[in-house]
Amino acid sequence: MLTNPTAEKLRALKLHGMAKSLEEQKVSRDYDDLSFEERIGILIDRELTEQENRRLASRLKRAKLRHEASMEDIDYRQKRGLDKSLMRSLAGCAWIKERLNILLTGPCGTGKSFIACALGHKACLEGYKVIYFRATRLFEGLSIAKGDGRYPALMNSIAKTDLLIIDDWGLSVLTNQERTDMLEIVEDRHGIRSTIITSQLPVEHWHETIGNPTLADAILDRLIHNAHKIQLKGGSMRKIKMDKPSGNGEA
Repeated sequence: MLTNPTAEKLRALKLHGMAKSLEEQKVSRDYDDLSFEERIGILIDRELTEQENRRLASRLKRAKLRHEASMEDIDYRQKRGLDKSLMRSLAGCAWIKERLNILLTGPCGTGKSFIACALGHKACLEGYKVIYFRATRLFEGLSIAKGDGRYPALMNSIAKTDLLIIDDWGLSVLTNQERTDMLEIVEDRHGIRSTIITSQLPVEHWHETIGNPTLADAILDRLIHNAHKIQLKGGSMRKIKMDKPSGNGEA
């Protein structure tokens, strides 16, 4: 008789997992032989699971990852210079604890964005806050934020995010303001937070795309020396996907 009112009180307290579990226990005989402590334990475990699922959904929503990618979906069958043992190590996210960066380079279509998003997804699963930007959108967003007064808040949010992903870096030479913004971003994060950058350009050519030698030295010094460098090669994964439309996972 008291189960329904109790469930409603649990919902009022925002203990939705416990409310669902309580209602399940009412209609199932599977719990009849369990002790009071065991049944309470089931309620608490369900609530913890529900809360973590909600937090994960919130982290993924905030991350705005370009691809629905996971580490399990990465394709190692194609010869593109991807070290499976390194990827397994990175999946543990120790590199984020160590405040290291990842620089993913290679020709268009080799899966850089997918791999970056898979690493971002795993970081979300491990409880880290992640945010994804295409490089052009990042700088456009910062420019707009300067005009409407949100710039300090946006830069502060980026600085405090555990993992920042900047995709498609180096498609054009940076402007003076973009160089300044990039230096501030990497300065705020250096030795404190982790960053993934993907680019079609090899790392040795990044100096040129930044444009200003002095700022380029400062930016790259904060990105390169504490980074895992992954250089992909080979043909387009998109073409492989078109050739094999029934395949699963990456491409």
